[in-house]
Amino acid sequence: MTDLSLLAHLHTIRDLIRWGASHMNGAGLYFGHGTADAIDESAAIVLHALHLPPDLHVEYFHANLTPDEKRDILELFERRINERVPVPYLTQQAWFMGMPFFVDERVLIPRSPIAELIERQFSPWIKAETVTHILDLCTGSGCIGIACAHAFPEAEVDLVDISRDALDVAEINIIEHGVEDRVEAIESDLFSELEDRVYQLIVSNPPYVGSEEMAGLPAEYGHEPALALASGEDGLDATLQILRAAPQHLSDDGVLVVEVGNAQWALRERLPEVPFLWLDFERGGEGVFLLTAAELREHAAAIAAA
Repeated sequence: MTDLSLLAHLHTIRDLIRWGASHMNGAGLYFGHGTADAIDESAAIVLHALHLPPDLHVEYFHANLTPDEKRDILELFERRINERVPVPYLTQQAWFMGMPFFVDERVLIPRSPIAELIERQFSPWIKAETVTHILDLCTGSGCIGIACAHAFPEAEVDLVDISRDALDVAEINIIEHGVEDRVEAIESDLFSELEDRVYQLIVSNPPYVGSEEMAGLPAEYGHEPALALASGEDGLDATLQILRAAPQHLSDDGVLVVEVGNAQWALRERLPEVPFLWLDFERGGEGVFLLTAAELREHAAAIAAA
């Protein structure tokens, strides 16, 4: 794709952003990993390549670029278009709840609407001052748990994942955000290594993509770890395991919050008697439910049989 003769015609930051957006739109790329459209993605690529902040003042967009800078940008555009690599993997940075997180292809790219709940300290369902222990189950990059550590500055947070590779990324982010004293990364297949640990809040963005949906995902998703996406025929394998085991790890006043995406419809059909509270989000997103410890225990028999 890259034609270096273009360098003579593209001069400014604005030129490169416009050119990149046009070519990404023309290539029919999928935008859904933290950016909404080609212009946002193009700006993210250009500013990253130039080592400039994402909130760069608009006046700088008229600045002329050197030939080497242009080449670096065009090479990133080439990878985005030809290889369908999502932008956060090109920049090795994703934003969650207004905070930057290191990411690479060992983890999913953060994009969960749960960020809105963390910002509100999960009000009105829990009292922030009572929360001393939080579990981020299937943590990936650690973004949910680390964001919780910022929202609940007195709480200890466990980041749990079955993938050692994912935990290596989470540990980078623990250090980057300076929360080593309160946040621990634990390798565990869901609750298997947690023994008798109890939490007031368990939050999880587990694998929830069913086999049919996996087969139809855009090419960009092929760069994300399948272990963090696929969860059986209907996408419920991991979620059902969480529902069965969570009561043993929740305090009496505890709550469980789980994102299941499109698998919500299969879950509603599988467990119609369970009073899932499906949460609404101001900035978009769906498929996130909340259950209290009492509700989980009351419906334990139905969940075990599902």
